[in-house]
Order: sequence, then C-alpha cells, then structure tokens
Amino acid sequence: MRILGIDPGTRITGYGIIDVEGNRLRHVDNGTIKTRSSDPLPLRLKTIYDDLAAILKEFSPQAVSVEQVFLAKNPRAALTLGHARGTAVLAAVNLGLEVHEYSALQVKSAVVGYGHAAKQQVQQMVKALLNLPEVAQEDAADALAVAICHANSRTMKQAIRNGR
Repeated sequence: MRILGIDPGTRITGYGIIDVEGNRLRHVDNGTIKTRSSDPLPLRLKTIYDDLAAILKEFSPQAVSVEQVFLAKNPRAALTLGHARGTAVLAAVNLGLEVHEYSALQVKSAVVGYGHAAKQQVQQMVKALLNLPEVAQEDAADALAVAICHANSRTMKQAIRNGR
C-alpha cells in the first residue's frame, strides 16, 4: 500500500510518500510545497492544491494521512493553518481517496513511542525507520512521520480485526 502523508502549512506544506509491504516501510519520495508569504491567502491555497493534486496523480497513493490542526496560542494562525489543511484534504477527496487524520501526539507516539518527543527525535526516527541517507527537511520529515503513523495504525487495526 502506498501512503501519502501531509504536514499542512500555508508557508510550507510537507509531503512524504511511503510504501508499506507487510511490516516493511519503504521511502518513495518527500519534499515541500512552498508559497510566498507576500501572496494573498487564496493564491497560496491554490498553489498548495495544484501541487498536491499533481503529486497525488504522479504517485497514486491508496491512502492519505494528514496531521490535524493543533490548538495554537494565536487563533488567527490556527485558522490560517486550517485553510491549508482543508485544501490538502480537498485535493485528496477530489481524487476519491480516503483521508485519515492524526494528532501530533498520535504521530509522535507512533514514530518515537513518546507523544511529547522533540522534533529532532521524530526526524531521527523517520531517518532510521525509512533507512534514509540523511535527515529529511523538517516539514517533509513531519509528513513522512504522518504516513508512518497511518501505516502503524492500519497494522494495529488489522491485528485487532484478526483477533491478535
């Protein structure tokens, strides 16, 4: 199964694609979609949508996982981040894909084993789990972590269904 993980942001949206073969994880691609902060928000959202739609078409994932919006101290920042997240969800749903959502706590727990792990710990575990030659850029590493979280969650759900 191919999974696209997305770490949404209006300035930088990270994406990471992995393949799951049994209990093995294989890195396919990762990167970032960058927008100009000087552009109006609607134009930035269009860039995110267009780039994600192209990535979805190129890599044909079977599942998409997105990090949920955290509760920010600044309500305006949380609202703006919600726009980017909604744009990412729309790009996937428009192609008929299911979208799975995970909190930062769930992602960190699935990848590091501790829900309050530091960003550097998450990046190092992503590198180790996917056998990457170097640590991925921060937003791309976060997106890969979201994809890994979905892979682990999916495996757990299958085990529960199978009575293990």
